[in-house]
Amino acid sequence: MRVLLHTPLKAPDSPVPSGDREMARGLVRLLERLGHKVLMPAASRVVPGVPPMDAHLARERRARAQAARLIARWRALPAHHPERFDLWFTYHCYYRKPDWLGPIVTRALRIPYVIAEASHAPRRAQGPTRIGHRAVERALAAVDLVLTVNPRDVAGVKARLRPGARQVWLPPFIDVAPFRVPSRRDPSQPPLLMSVGMMRTRDKLDSYRVLARAFALMKDKEWRALLVGDGPARTEIEGLMAPFGARVRFAGAVPRAELPALYAAADLYLWPAINEAYGMAFLEAQAAGLPVVAGRTGGVPAVVADGVTGLLTPIGDAASFATAVVRLLETPAERARLGAAAAARVAAHHDERAAAHALASALATLKGVRR
Repeated sequence: MRVLLHTPLKAPDSPVPSGDREMARGLVRLLERLGHKVLMPAASRVVPGVPPMDAHLARERRARAQAARLIARWRALPAHHPERFDLWFTYHCYYRKPDWLGPIVTRALRIPYVIAEASHAPRRAQGPTRIGHRAVERALAAVDLVLTVNPRDVAGVKARLRPGARQVWLPPFIDVAPFRVPSRRDPSQPPLLMSVGMMRTRDKLDSYRVLARAFALMKDKEWRALLVGDGPARTEIEGLMAPFGARVRFAGAVPRAELPALYAAADLYLWPAINEAYGMAFLEAQAAGLPVVAGRTGGVPAVVADGVTGLLTPIGDAASFATAVVRLLETPAERARLGAAAAARVAAHHDERAAAHALASALATLKGVRR
């Protein structure tokens, strides 16, 4: 099939590091692995980023005009033209950045409509979020197949699907191979704790705040930490970590190709995961054989098995987080057990090969779908 990939939230070809972009690029790889041609024409692009809620009505009006142009362009192309897509595939659709185009275009062109990672939150039906919320409901009412990667989204999405539409679980995935590198851990040094996260305000900053409070509770233990990431909140995060001096090092933004070597040098992966959907870095760290300590939130339990590949703690609870980290600092054998299980579990359930098989089975259900 010729698949139009629509990414309302973040363009996958941007160089700015992001878990959303990496997931979108992963979906491209899966589709191409299955023999499909992926198209991302300029006519289907939307303004990147999340607009203010009061801008959504204007965005909706512009989207209707954009959809009309896209439909006219498609209809003007010869039947077998390489730009003429026969499946619309949207990655990420939620109230702050809904899919305005998909429902209109797929209805007009009578082609199947797929959304990966949709969410529906009834509490967004009132107030300034209502316009985006209604757009999500229109998309879910029109879609033929939803690929859900976060268990938290299952019930809300299911309630809005029309009869005959399907919702299928697609486990979060990465290409495991680059992260299978020999360990570079230095046993002569204190254990290295590693975290990877954009340094933004709101949830990311809150996660760093929990991490700093946990570090303060562990100050009498032997450890050092490496924080990977950058962003507008870096100065504030550096202030949070200043009391720990040279024990906490900032790596800044690191090219993805250099991450496996950093994971290989670490002993433990930490992330408090405030309002985290599931976190691609959890999969990367575990693929490299790192046990994880994380906050139990969103889809994190779907990628970190508590007591098997890591330890999950109550969200935002710095004391519990610190206790879990200290437990693993003091028990190297348990760290080794969890790390080995993490690498095995990610390879078995979250590698691109497994995801490609799941995606192929899901797309097979669209055979013969026409609107």
